[in-house]
Amino acid sequence: MIRALYSAAAGMTSQQLNLDVISNNLANVNTTGFKKSKIEFQDLLYQTARAAGSEQGGGTQVPTGLQVGHGSRAISTSKIFTTGELTQTGERLDLALQGDGFFEVQLPNGTRAYTRDGAFKTASDGRVTTSEGLVLQGGFQPIPAGTSGISIAPNGEVTLKGANGNTNFRIQTVRFANPAGLESVGRNLYRETTASGTPESGNPGENGFGEVQQGYLELSNVKVVEEMVNMMVAQRAYEINSKAVQAADEMMQQGNNLRR
Repeated sequence: MIRALYSAAAGMTSQQLNLDVISNNLANVNTTGFKKSKIEFQDLLYQTARAAGSEQGGGTQVPTGLQVGHGSRAISTSKIFTTGELTQTGERLDLALQGDGFFEVQLPNGTRAYTRDGAFKTASDGRVTTSEGLVLQGGFQPIPAGTSGISIAPNGEVTLKGANGNTNFRIQTVRFANPAGLESVGRNLYRETTASGTPESGNPGENGFGEVQQGYLELSNVKVVEEMVNMMVAQRAYEINSKAVQAADEMMQQGNNLRR
């Protein structure tokens, strides 16, 4: 019964973490470019009272063993990088990636980070930045003062229209072999890790890279109904584990109340 107490408590801890992940997903249902997380569980160590296939005497073997587990634990949380719905904004520097890839930005310390949030702005010096002022990389050139129009094709070709004619350049995006291995650092940013692999640069719309959609933003890929169902399942699992704790406690109480 002591084992049941700790196994059920481990299950309650797992479901609490599950609810934490679900709550974070729901909290970011309107966050541009947000990717939902999923949590994965693993059963804990087993106590083996009798091994399967052990000899019982007379040359007989038991077909199954006797093992009792000790609950569960959360083993990982990973991002799901399915593409969210695109919403039209009409802003000339709102960019959405339809498919695989990330925009690359430079952090204040000089390192690089990656984002799917394409709500870009223009700084006072013409550089294209995120809403927090992080400078966009990947071939984005400063936009000169007096630029009357900006056209960005799905393949990343950028045309700046000005009084002195047009300026053309091409932007690039990056992708990773294992995007689920990226480190989430908040602010819609990810950082490279050993698990994610090194960033691979490429032209949008080529070799599996997603296309750039100007005037659109990618919404969160969180589905509210799905998360609500997951929340109810987690709540019921937490509840039934608490019932197991209560049942084990009552059984121990009955044992303590035995009289000779």
